Amino acid sequence: MSIDLQQDFFGLFGLPRRYRLDEAALEAAWHELQSQVHPDRHAHLPDAEKRRSMQWATRVNEGFRVLRKPLTRAQYLLELAGVDAGIETNTAMSPEFLMEQMEWREAVEEARDAAEIEDLEQLHQRLRQHAREVLGGLERALDDDGDYVAAADTVRRLMFIEKLQHEIDDALEALED
Repeated sequence: MSIDLQQDFFGLFGLPRRYRLDEAALEAAWHELQSQVHPDRHAHLPDAEKRRSMQWATRVNEGFRVLRKPLTRAQYLLELAGVDAGIETNTAMSPEFLMEQMEWREAVEEARDAAEIEDLEQLHQRLRQHAREVLGGLERALDDDGDYVAAADTVRRLMFIEKLQHEIDDALEALED
């Protein structure tokens, strides 16, 4: 068994390089590769072969982790296309998006301060729906339009949304304790 550690994750799993992904095919390919590269299958081999097995298993697991989540898959596609999403450096967002974020944050803060679990749960549900809509735009930008600039902007937006979802989760957890 030999895996090309240089191929991209899509090639590793035998999937087309696109945002839309057959999750069942990804999972099936992951299980198949895992069964081939798992270190336990190579425990009887010399140390060099064991190390290679560990590298393969690590690469397979990393690829699965990246491709199974929409946001990390999008970031990876941008990276493969040579596009820097500017996640750490580009925080420029449209005024409309910034206003929307401020409104979301204020609503979360008010519900948290008032200990309104039901309001926080409703906000979380609305935010999940909003994230699904934004993900649809990301899919179109990447797969249909090949608009990597728009996709990079959308990735940054989704990161804001994901962070806010975590804040709501934290607030709910604190109130339920």
